[in-house]
Amino acid sequence: MSVPIPRKLIVLGDSGVVGWGDPEEGGWCERLRRHWMGLPNGPVLYPLGVRGDGLERVAARLHNEVSCRGELRRRQPQGILLAMGLNDCARVGRADGRPQLDADGFLFGLQQLLAQAKTLAPVLVVGLTPVDEAVMPYAEVLWYQLEQVRRYEGLLEEACLEADVPFLPLLEPLLEDPGWLHWLCSDGIHLNSHGHREVYERVRQWPALLRWADLQPLALGSTSH
Repeated sequence: MSVPIPRKLIVLGDSGVVGWGDPEEGGWCERLRRHWMGLPNGPVLYPLGVRGDGLERVAARLHNEVSCRGELRRRQPQGILLAMGLNDCARVGRADGRPQLDADGFLFGLQQLLAQAKTLAPVLVVGLTPVDEAVMPYAEVLWYQLEQVRRYEGLLEEACLEADVPFLPLLEPLLEDPGWLHWLCSDGIHLNSHGHREVYERVRQWPALLRWADLQPLALGSTSH
């Protein structure tokens, strides 16, 4: 009797994908990986985050990261999840300084990245998380602002709509909770364990991801880990 080959999902992004700030369970991506491991025929998830990465660095890693994750019968991964953009919107040097990647460049680069990624596998994109402006600058040089985060998440959504790619907004849903500041680390940009759990729950129940994973009946009836 042959054993079903599980689907593989590549998650490309920044420190959020790494799970930075969550010493308890390793971040939202690691939580999802463990959750899927406990499900019959659950997908294999590869969290491929690099701290500080923005869109351009993620794009530069795309082909190599995907091409070397075909360990099961040399099959290519069946899905790509992108989770980046927060580092691109940070202003350099001062609160009104230039962004690390200006809005026009971000949108253009994102359009190119989505087009390239779609030739490799189905693509999904998650939005951006809140920041605490009161503790800026980060590392004495980067200014993260909610207005900028909102603008860049809007660009993510715009590009995904244009490319017919599923998009999961995160910023406004998280900000709706009056306690959202308690989900951030003291640096004001990284999620802590509580914040990663909030994102994990939203990603885990995302209908587009459940459809991709063919896990709807199982996931809807399961409990979080």
